[in-house]
Amino acid sequence: MTQAPEITTVGGLRASGHVQKPLRAEIRDNLLAKLRNGEDPWPGLHGLEDTVIPQLERALLAGHDVVLLGERGQGKTRLLRTMVGLLDEWTPVIDGSELGEHPYEPITHASQLRALELGDRLPVTWRHRDERYAEKLATPDTSVADLIGDVDPMKVAEGRSLGDPDTIHFGLIPRSHRGIVAINELPDLAERIQVAMLNVMEERDIQIRGYVLRLPLDVLVMASANPEDYTNRGRIITPLKDRFGAEIRTHYPLELDAEIAVIRQEADLVAEVPDALIEILARFTRNLRESSSVDQRSGVSARFAIAGAETIAASALHRAAVQGESDAVARVVDLETAVEVLRGKIEFEAGEEGRETEVLTHLLRTATAETVRHHFRGLDFGPLVDAIEAGAMITTGERVAARDVLSGLPALGESDLYDRICERLSATSDGERACAVELALEGLYLARRVGKDTDGIETVYG
Repeated sequence: MTQAPEITTVGGLRASGHVQKPLRAEIRDNLLAKLRNGEDPWPGLHGLEDTVIPQLERALLAGHDVVLLGERGQGKTRLLRTMVGLLDEWTPVIDGSELGEHPYEPITHASQLRALELGDRLPVTWRHRDERYAEKLATPDTSVADLIGDVDPMKVAEGRSLGDPDTIHFGLIPRSHRGIVAINELPDLAERIQVAMLNVMEERDIQIRGYVLRLPLDVLVMASANPEDYTNRGRIITPLKDRFGAEIRTHYPLELDAEIAVIRQEADLVAEVPDALIEILARFTRNLRESSSVDQRSGVSARFAIAGAETIAASALHRAAVQGESDAVARVVDLETAVEVLRGKIEFEAGEEGRETEVLTHLLRTATAETVRHHFRGLDFGPLVDAIEAGAMITTGERVAARDVLSGLPALGESDLYDRICERLSATSDGERACAVELALEGLYLARRVGKDTDGIETVYG
């Protein structure tokens, strides 16, 4: 953040050559400038570059209010919050004004009186762009007063008459004048509350208990909604939908790399999680989104894989503390801990009652097998399979340290198979090497080339 300009009066502002821009022109100019300079206006958003982002950019260039429709965990809220970067870093406002009005254009009665009285001495302060973004989670108890405003009984008690416009307490939308207001889960708003937004969206005036204030509000209204809410929890009333200039459908990442990037970016990991395990979680999530056993109207949020990565990292940290390992590194055995805690984040079809864990386990194994094929294609596992068939047993588990896994591996003669397995996954530390070998063993088990026995604590390949 740079320092705010030092101009403190409207006279100094005019002398500086400052030009007032409407909000939509400000956003349009900043977006075009970023595009011309090759900057990414949407940092941290993955998998939407060729679909959602172009639609949103066209809507903003057209000056439209926007509603984003999509299942949970598709990045709608993050997309809304990223729009702050399209505002000027600092903008002048009348010092002390309730609605953050521009010094050149006061719109409330009180500010207009001050401007007439003080002229060029009208005090000016500067507002950072972060202060020009307001977000409201729509809940059934949201009132008209919250969004639009109401008569303030305290101001009436001070002696003002009910007809005095200064008795009004403004709600969130008027207070977002010259900024962006985002309403999450718009269908959850009661229909009568949505009706109160109609004038704000089209005529840009507000009506409060019989008052009609012709305030030329300069506000960009954004909203998000889950498509299933139209029939479940609520709906967006038709007149309000009509007032949004653009309705944009979001989606989950279409490519595996984008899914992995989202997990890496959002997960707060307390231990090292090798890339192969992140890939398994990404494939696992994508398999769930294609499964007929899962209610796809609810969707499988990106938070599912993020929570999974954080869970297996926590499992690795727990093992490192108990076993005295210096480095906490997640391994394949930790994936089972994610299944146990993530079950509640998925909505299953009615006919799958009682089979939830079975479905999750099967799809996790499928994701693991796909990852093994991707990384180990072309490797000859014959020496390892021969050693196991000759009676060797390899023990691992959530209570077995990485160094114990590695020391328990059977000798393979002159074969460098272990080194080649680790090279495929760029594994160098003991924890990473143990993870790579476990992944290879799990792949052999899923291919039915070796056996596996587990009691929930130790897992033995043999």
